[in-house]
Amino acid sequence: MLFPKKVKFRKWQKKRTDMSKRVETRGTTVSFGSYALKTESMGRVTSNQIEAARKAASRHLTKVGRMWIRIFPDRPFTEKAAQQPMGKGKGELQGYHVEILPGRIIFEVDGVDEAIAREALRKAGTKLPVKTRVVARA
Repeated sequence: MLFPKKVKFRKWQKKRTDMSKRVETRGTTVSFGSYALKTESMGRVTSNQIEAARKAASRHLTKVGRMWIRIFPDRPFTEKAAQQPMGKGKGELQGYHVEILPGRIIFEVDGVDEAIAREALRKAGTKLPVKTRVVARA
């Protein structure tokens, strides 16, 4: 699983901005591979979900294809324990996630033909909590 080696602050505050009308400005083009998985909705993707998607795609690509992960979960999230009353401070650290906006490239694939690449990326997309589509290099 992906997580940062070192963080300046262990717990972050939640964002309070309305992200529903925003689109991604960085990481929107296919840079490394020939085919990519692009998001169509916003959401938060945890490191476990990224790892599950990576495994699903790499199994389908076998040893021939090459894959790049274009996102990194650097934002910590916390949770209070079950049956815990309100108050008594912020919950404990549960893991790391990345906030994704529409238009972001998540995975890129190269070294295989189009059918295999599309199927591998489709399988990876089913493991993620955001709507995705497969795009090719322009």
